[in-house]
Amino acid sequence: MAFNFEILRQDARSGARLGKIGTAHGEVSTPVFMPVGTQGAVKALMPETLKELGAGMILSNTYHLYLRPGHQLIRDLGGLHRFMHWEGPILTDSGGFQVFSLGPLRKITPEGVLFQSHIDGSSHFLSPELAVSVQEALGSDIMMCLDDCTPYPATHQEAEDSLALTLRWADRSRAARQRLDQALFGIVQGGMYLNLRKNAIDALTAMGFDGYALGGVSVGEPKESMMEVVAEMTPLLPCDRPRYLMGVGTPQDIVRCVGHGIDMFDCVMPTRSARNGLLFTNHEKVVIKHARYREDPLPIDSLCDCYTCKNYSRAYLRHLYMANEILAMVLNTIHNVRHYMALMERIREAIRTDRYPEFQEHFFNTQRIADGDALAS
Repeated sequence: MAFNFEILRQDARSGARLGKIGTAHGEVSTPVFMPVGTQGAVKALMPETLKELGAGMILSNTYHLYLRPGHQLIRDLGGLHRFMHWEGPILTDSGGFQVFSLGPLRKITPEGVLFQSHIDGSSHFLSPELAVSVQEALGSDIMMCLDDCTPYPATHQEAEDSLALTLRWADRSRAARQRLDQALFGIVQGGMYLNLRKNAIDALTAMGFDGYALGGVSVGEPKESMMEVVAEMTPLLPCDRPRYLMGVGTPQDIVRCVGHGIDMFDCVMPTRSARNGLLFTNHEKVVIKHARYREDPLPIDSLCDCYTCKNYSRAYLRHLYMANEILAMVLNTIHNVRHYMALMERIREAIRTDRYPEFQEHFFNTQRIADGDALAS
């Protein structure tokens, strides 16, 4: 099945849209949140559990799988879907953000990025062509162009130079593509400068991609700056292609950004927070290590339908966490991922019934977790 995207409904009073992505490994309803399985596994969860929780698509990372175990090995063993026993769609990030995170361990050149492995210090060179080749070997359903992630803060000239590199790499990525059964998304960079972001959109849409992503957010900028970029740039992206906001984010971010027309999200927040003992609920955060939960017989969230909430008390989950039991990570992750999947289900239903503004208002009236508080403990 060739990649395709269909808009099923557009909310009349906001930018929110209900859609469907078709891939060779099945269809995905949008807006969608993709749990992050960086190294071919969503931490603490089996693929069957992910499916039960409602995950439709997951994200894996080119940089990590290229270094270990190697894309050729994965290709020879039948591709990433078979390798990790996940039958649904997979999106692979190009590795641009991971290379960006290496700091002094990498050197950016016009041809690509020379970097040292964070695993053993070995030297590697990642070009736009290699990033596409690796992703084609992995067999993901959606590939991302290699981009230069603009840091924050950056001067206008620095952001402009970074964007020029991203656009050249996008054109080279498109030319290097061999497999047409895999979609290729372009990434809009430009830092916090709206004029550069608009230039990026104009250039990328002229090249023509299967979908478009807003990158270079959640890199330390103020929340207001991120939301300005999303609000101003999303309507400029082609309406007949999926719109992907990379690396975002909190439930609050997702609800706001869906209202601006974003279709796809990913973030490590639900899984990483679970491992750190922070649990999301429909009202407030639960930091499970706090002493007040020592004798608490209640589930994490009485409104949640996940396995953890149906069977375990806060007191037991606190005991597991304080005892450093592996089961604590498993049960906490089940809950947090289900919380995100249930949120996306409610979002899609609100768009389907033309009541997204009402849903958004109710959501923020009932949430007592502050923006930026999600990883606090």
